[in-house]
Amino acid sequence: MLAMLGSQWIRAAAAAAAVFTASFSPASLAQDTQPEAGNDAGKATWEAAAAAMVHGPSTVQLSDQAQLALPAGYGFVPPKEGAAVMDMLGNQTDERFIGLIFPESEESSWFVTIDYEPSGYIKDDDAKDWDADELLQSLKDGTEAGNEHRREIGVSEIQVTRWVEKPAYDAQTHRLVWSAEAREKGGQDNDPVVNYNTYVLGREGYVSLNLITASSTVEADKPAAHELLGAVNFNEGKRYGDFNSSTDKVAAYGLAALVGGIAAKKLGLLAAIGLFVAKFAKVLIVGAAAAGGAVMKFLKGRNASQA
Repeated sequence: MLAMLGSQWIRAAAAAAAVFTASFSPASLAQDTQPEAGNDAGKATWEAAAAAMVHGPSTVQLSDQAQLALPAGYGFVPPKEGAAVMDMLGNQTDERFIGLIFPESEESSWFVTIDYEPSGYIKDDDAKDWDADELLQSLKDGTEAGNEHRREIGVSEIQVTRWVEKPAYDAQTHRLVWSAEAREKGGQDNDPVVNYNTYVLGREGYVSLNLITASSTVEADKPAAHELLGAVNFNEGKRYGDFNSSTDKVAAYGLAALVGGIAAKKLGLLAAIGLFVAKFAKVLIVGAAAAGGAVMKFLKGRNASQA
């Protein structure tokens, strides 16, 4: 069974993790790394993720706030195992991290990170007045300001180049969608990684689903992002419409901040692992594509053997 799980998915992800370790760990500056150890760690991480994976159709609890009606064709990795996967890929998580979603289809090449931000109630009245060009410039300026820190810590500077999808907010369902392309400055990557960002607002904060894909495939992957966004609903008493102005905390920022300042900081966090993302994300995305098929095949085989 491990061989089934450890096909393209394990090899691609473990190899990427090994390269990341070899390139960025302090110990590697003094001595050579051992790729075999990285592969072993990768296998253990992916096997744990596969064992914990919930596959649709199923209802997934998102903290104590919301539910995800996970559709058929998707697999959800819970917070503990998902955090281990993210850590192996060089990305830190915290208490806001809820889990990961992978596609079943071997043709798909994306994955989704899910977070809940207890920001307080976010007023959405600024959405009717925002200007997409101004928001893009704000995102560019915030990202450029963060480049000073990136230079200090020795990672590649990045620049926001264009909207992949201009910000769109549905005031009836309290859902926000936007995506911008960010490239490594001076990089030669003709197919950069894209984060396709979706949000659902609630009474006490918001759930974000960040679909990570490539510029060349994002258009084909958008329907999956929208399907998953539509599958998230806050629990009774936690919904946006349940807000009580007399008792509830109001966020210190409005909806535009989810596209401007806060978004720039998020891009900065991704850039903190910028060399890893820029150089090896394609390997991880290939791994994620294989995960859909290889992990699901593993799970089906596992379930059959235990029946």
